[in-house]
Amino acid sequence: MPAMASTPARWDRASTVPAAADGRRVPEIVQLGPDLPDLATLFTFARDAELRFATLRLRLEERVSIAGGETLRVHEVLVGHPGRARVTTVKPELPATTNHDIWLSDGEMVRIYRSGHRLGTFRPVRRAVVGIGDRDLPGTARPYVPLTALPANTLADTFVHPGGYCQNVLATGTCSVAGTGIVVGREVIFATVHHPRAVEMAGDRPDHRLDVAFDRETGVLALLVESFGDVVTRRVEATELTPDASIPDSAFSVAIPADASMIY
Repeated sequence: MPAMASTPARWDRASTVPAAADGRRVPEIVQLGPDLPDLATLFTFARDAELRFATLRLRLEERVSIAGGETLRVHEVLVGHPGRARVTTVKPELPATTNHDIWLSDGEMVRIYRSGHRLGTFRPVRRAVVGIGDRDLPGTARPYVPLTALPANTLADTFVHPGGYCQNVLATGTCSVAGTGIVVGREVIFATVHHPRAVEMAGDRPDHRLDVAFDRETGVLALLVESFGDVVTRRVEATELTPDASIPDSAFSVAIPADASMIY
């Protein structure tokens, strides 16, 4: 299908989440219609992705091209609203005893275990800075407050809470809805952005391009491809995306070895 025109003004509603009469947070757009949405509608739909499921299983394969060849990282994400989350990052090329990092939260405390260093931490959730959600601030200055937090500045957070990525990265370039397709057996809506500006100086090139796919049912990201010219430098694709999955309570626990060093 042909790409639709990009939005004429920058979308800045990543922090705007409506609430029902009883105070519950609810999606502004419950579901998308049969036609392709415009960008503003797509971004608004994606912002509220986590409000469309009670639990989520998400598995991401991240392939990055570097000077030494291609690297693979696997990110396994479990979400149980409200507050419970687990993110396991695996480096398959390493031995099983040292190839994974685990981040675990119950909404109040965070446990982290890094098997490669045999280090663990147990600390309270980091609180937000007071005042940054003030309604007098412009939309681009207010952060999205998740129903269930995930580790900041990670792929897990970007894929499950895509509103900030839509506002601060995709909306900074020439972005357009590119059509529909299938990823991990689910219908998705593709968007393409040329020359997004929210990147480090080393990546600020006129041939920089991002291609993303949003799950049409939930709004969760299912695919992210970063390219420079014709060269794909990073590809992150969901190999499992299951909303309202059955997740046992035991999945939200971690056994840290007795000989691991604990630091705050």
